[in-house]
Amino acid sequence: MSTLPKISVITVVFNAVELLEQTIKSIICQSYANLEYIVIDGSSTDGTVDIIKKYDKAITHWISEKDTGIYDAMNKGLKMASGDYVIFINAGDMLYACDTLAKIPFAAHPEADVFYGETVIISDKTGEDLGLRKKVPPRNLSWKHYQKGMVVCHQSIFIKKSITTNYNTSYRLSADVEWVILALKKAQKVVYVDCIISRFLSGGASRKMQKLSLKERFSVMRKYFGLIPTVFSHIGFIFDTLAVKLKLRPLYRKNYFKPE
Repeated sequence: MSTLPKISVITVVFNAVELLEQTIKSIICQSYANLEYIVIDGSSTDGTVDIIKKYDKAITHWISEKDTGIYDAMNKGLKMASGDYVIFINAGDMLYACDTLAKIPFAAHPEADVFYGETVIISDKTGEDLGLRKKVPPRNLSWKHYQKGMVVCHQSIFIKKSITTNYNTSYRLSADVEWVILALKKAQKVVYVDCIISRFLSGGASRKMQKLSLKERFSVMRKYFGLIPTVFSHIGFIFDTLAVKLKLRPLYRKNYFKPE
């Protein structure tokens, strides 16, 4: 029996035939020995299911059925997951390299509730690496850091299944912020991993529907941090966005991780 914890990697997809294959390949190539892979499709009609079937033998579980939105689909994935830890790598996103899971020190920290690391952003137009995500992950992550927004990318955090909750399906775009906050409030030990965990595709739904995303994020942050701190945080977000537009600061950080 493997001494390594089982990792459940979950992919949610809907009509993303041009993106899904790269996501699947980044997961099924992993050298990590104790992995289950779950794909939740929202009853796609564009050929996405054909891609899933192409890799059927490498996927542990998959379903294709209608859902009420991305967080309903993610809840289905959580219910299906039997791993010790879960991570979501949705269609278009990828694990950074085929040895990514092998680099996470699961065996060295068996008591850890959360592992997290860096994210590189990839262009939704060219597929090239644009650089590291602008927000620098704190080395001592706690739920209070989320007063500054999504300080760790959702695709770069492994959370022990036993401390997860269902995603709040009343949100369309920001339930992942609340989901991580709730897990971190329960976590006893959180471990930073000094490596890139995921490639995150730019131009996602949150960016395309920024007003709704900001409104929902404000609601989540107000719930956990109070009105005044949330107002000041969002003023900071506005100035930060303006600074990027005026080219006073870069949109991405330089990728200082060198490929082996």
